[in-house]
Amino acid sequence: MVASLNQAPSQETSLEAAQPPETPPDEQPYSIYTKHEKWFIVTMVAIAGLYSPLPANIYFPAIPTLSVEFGQSIEALNQSVTTYLIFQGVSPMLWGPLSDRYGRRPVFLICLVILIGSCIGLALCPTDAYWLLLVLRCLQAGGCASTIALGMGVCGDISVPEERGGFVGFFNLGPMLAPCIGPAVGGALSENLGWRSIFWFLVIMAVICFLLIWLFLPETLRAIAGNGSVTMTGIHRALLPLVGPRGKRQAVVIQAPRQKPSINPFPIFGLPDIVITLTFTGIVYAVNYTVTSTISSAFAEVYPWLSETVLGLCYLPTGLGMVLGSSCVGKLLDWDYARIKKEVAESDDPSDFPKERARLRTMPAHLVVFVVALIGWGWCVEKRAHMAAPLVLQVFLGWTSISILNTTMTLNVDILQKRSSAATACTNLVA
Repeated sequence: MVASLNQAPSQETSLEAAQPPETPPDEQPYSIYTKHEKWFIVTMVAIAGLYSPLPANIYFPAIPTLSVEFGQSIEALNQSVTTYLIFQGVSPMLWGPLSDRYGRRPVFLICLVILIGSCIGLALCPTDAYWLLLVLRCLQAGGCASTIALGMGVCGDISVPEERGGFVGFFNLGPMLAPCIGPAVGGALSENLGWRSIFWFLVIMAVICFLLIWLFLPETLRAIAGNGSVTMTGIHRALLPLVGPRGKRQAVVIQAPRQKPSINPFPIFGLPDIVITLTFTGIVYAVNYTVTSTISSAFAEVYPWLSETVLGLCYLPTGLGMVLGSSCVGKLLDWDYARIKKEVAESDDPSDFPKERARLRTMPAHLVVFVVALIGWGWCVEKRAHMAAPLVLQVFLGWTSISILNTTMTLNVDILQKRSSAATACTNLVA
């Protein structure tokens, strides 16, 4: 079923030569970008990926203040969190498939413009218009949530499976660090400069990200840019291209496919492999998000001497674990893939490559550590153990959660390489 989706005529056609190439087609590089250029591109989209969860998590510490300012109960203010999360899950189902069809750059820029506009509106929102706060939060989520799907699409565009794990692991640092640093930044801003400063901070950061994408990010969608050697024009061309065809790398030029992927992502849910990985990822993410969202309130009750700033800092061990886990699992995924590829090449049927085996070998170990750390964290908080105990366990929770997410997202991109943003958008819907 996976093969039929990837091979459907309505999805993609093979790349054709725009002119007789100087090298045989089978020698054309998958991507003309060098290793350093690929890391530069992934770094930019990782920065953009930070903006998907950041507006949600930087907002949490300001909820009590907003409750007073808008004259609403805490329960009512939590509706702004719920509506945000709904749009955060749904909007990538629109923007992800659109980027698979019309390009990464234009969709990135449109989403960031929406984010900037909504943050300006929130910063200026009158306190007697609670309905406007809800509307702008929905708009904010619609603009920022898709940066993860777009970034994963870029990773799939420029990387071969042997190196994809490392790039995906590094990219996910941005989205996964936001829940750790967001509350600390939001608490400090709200306490010292007022709640409106949170949204002005987001405006400044989003404008910086917009400029980075507009100036430097090349178009990577293979349906438009091929392997990166096709000359781009208009919105698809970086204003100051620091990476791309130079010198001999311009010799191989491949034409974009005449047919582009459908913008309907829902057929993906008909693939058993994808459904299984999405369900598993959604459960792990929900459990991890539950812990992350309760750290502040749980620690405030168990360790009442902690200030708001210190409570925000309690999220940092989770971030440390994510940094360590993302770095390690990316290299491990690449190593596993190369090892199994070598084994398959030496077998009688090298055409039957076991993607699942290549990616999921370490999953049982990660899951066991995740469950043990989760149980241990809950027990330590309930028994009011020394504060160091749950903080140390948060390192392992961060490590294993990012490892599990990186593994399943990399596998989904391998399975649906030609629709990588749509595949990641489906992950956003359940996680």
